[in-house]
Order: sequence, then structure tokens, then C-alpha cells
Amino acid sequence: MPNAAITGWGKCVPPASLGNDEMAEIMDTTDEWIFSRTGIRSRHISHVNTSVLASVASQRALAAAGCEGRELDLIILATTSPDTLIPNIASTVQAEVGASCGAFDLNAACSGFLYGVGLASAQIQSGHCRKVLVVGAERLSYYIDWSRRETAVLFGDAAGAVVVEASEDEEGVLEYALNNDPDGRENLRAAFGTAMDRFDPSSLDYHIHLDGQEVFKRAVNGMKALCERVLQKQNLAADDVDLVIPHQANARIIRALGTRMKVPAEKVMVNIADYGNTSAATIPVALCDALEAGRLGAGDLILSCAFGAGLTSAALLLRWGSRTEPVARSPAELPPCELSGRELVQRAVDHFCNQQ
Repeated sequence: MPNAAITGWGKCVPPASLGNDEMAEIMDTTDEWIFSRTGIRSRHISHVNTSVLASVASQRALAAAGCEGRELDLIILATTSPDTLIPNIASTVQAEVGASCGAFDLNAACSGFLYGVGLASAQIQSGHCRKVLVVGAERLSYYIDWSRRETAVLFGDAAGAVVVEASEDEEGVLEYALNNDPDGRENLRAAFGTAMDRFDPSSLDYHIHLDGQEVFKRAVNGMKALCERVLQKQNLAADDVDLVIPHQANARIIRALGTRMKVPAEKVMVNIADYGNTSAATIPVALCDALEAGRLGAGDLILSCAFGAGLTSAALLLRWGSRTEPVARSPAELPPCELSGRELVQRAVDHFCNQQ
């Protein structure tokens, strides 16, 4: 049975950013207030649709793997913020990379990327696929109510992608676990869908609702439980792990998880300060950053975990392969952006803040 190895990786981060000091110009907050509670200094604001971010990240991942879109057997795109509900935006990425295969969107919120890698692994190990593109892409700034400080400071836009490929070497996905906690589903939600009254403008309440304390507790417990499960299945301990790549939702959650699992801070990848919470994109972006920073070596054991709305959770145990440099680099770039992050959100700020 072949192993499912990550052979290519790529990220796409929009150029415009919105720092905490700029957030303080919009609402009653400060850099110190935001950073001390979340670990976030800045977040990126996209001037393009989610599918564009996803397509650029995908082209970069394919180049890093040394393969072309026509070689793909499947595309899985994890997102909660697609351009359109119908059609799926995986089809847009498919067209952009020149693939001829199955393609679908997956909504498991912040756990979506790991859900996607788990599904890709199963397809490869069953023999149905040889190469699968897994993408996590979000434009969460679209959902922000800029009058609500508790959520407005948290989220940003980005995309990341990996090529998961069949391998006969001792590398790839060793174990994964997926779970959902429906009792807490109302603690994190964006009420956008057919339950809304399309004829009543007051029902268009699609901004993000968050019960921070309840989500914090369930997130730490949920990720810890699944991390322990995948380690136990492989007869491994936390000490055996070379790098933990958790979902980047909140620095306090990451620290609490590391403490409870007795993993030293130097073994935990944290990049939330520069991006905020980009939901399904956080883990592939963090993976790319870890490689760029030289924090991943050949044969390293990676433990990744996530938690999101639903309340979903996931954990993945992965043995990295021999290559930590891309085979090639894609020339794919986003179209130029002439506006600052503050200018990009100003229309939404005026809309929500003027209603107060």
C-alpha cells in the first residue's frame, strides 16, 4: 500500500495588511489589548476573491512538487468563504492549473485543510489516486462586522496548498483522526445560508459569532485528545515529535495546548502574529513558513492539529520526506493592489460602524 507524502507546497498572502494600530483607528482597542489576548500584530486583507488566492497557492505548490496540473487525480479545496456556493471554487482552481480530474469544496471550517489531507491520504492508500492537490483558502475579511471588536481583530485572508503524492518511501501520512462536537456548534458560526429569509434584509446576519471562552476550552481539549489518539496509534509519544504545527487561532490556545501536551515552545510553530486567524489556510501557510525558516528537516516527524466551527477537530501525524526545497518556483502572482488594507475595508467599516 503506497504512502501519502507531501511533495509540494505553496502559499499566497495578499500584499495589503491591517495592523493593530490601524484597528485602533476603527474601534475602541489598542495594539497591547489585541496582542496580549490573541498574539496577533497584523492581518492581511485580500483585494481578490478566494479562488484567486487558492489558484496562486496551488500553482506554487505544483511547481514545488515538480508536476503539472494535468497530472492531478483530485482537487480538494477547504474553505468557509468561497466566491460562490454554486459552482464550487475548486473548479476555478482546476481551470487555472489545467487539471482534468474530480474537484470539490470542503467546509470543515478551521479543520478543513487537515480534513482534506486525511481524505487525500485515504484516496492514495486505496489506490484510487496518485496525486491530489489539497488547498486551504479563506477571505474571512468578507464576514467581518467592524463594529464587533471581539471578532474583527481576529481574522485575515490567505491561502496555502500542498501536493499529496503516492510514495513507496518511508514518508508521508502515518495517522490522522477527525472528529466533531455538535453540542458546541452554536458557539462559533456565521449564519449565512438557506435558513435566512431572503426577502427580509434584517435577516442578513452573516457575520461571525464567537463565544470565545467556550471555544477556547473545547479547542484545547479537542485538539489534545486527537493528538494523543494519533500518537498512541503509532506507539509514539509527544517527545518523538520534531515539530507541532497547530491551527493558528489564538496564541493563548497554542500555548495551552503545548503546556498540556508537555511540548517545549521551540517545537511549536507559531506565526499568528503576522496573519491572524486564516481558518483553513493557517496550517498550510505555517507549513510553508516552517520550511522557509529551516525549521523542518528531512525525516522529521510532524504533528498537526486544528479546531473549528462545527465544532470540528482534526489531527495528523506525518513523516516528512527527504526534500525541503522546491523542485521549481512558479511565476504565479496576484494582480497588483493599489489600496492599503485600511482602504480595502473602509466601505465595510462605514456600513457597520454607521449603524451603531
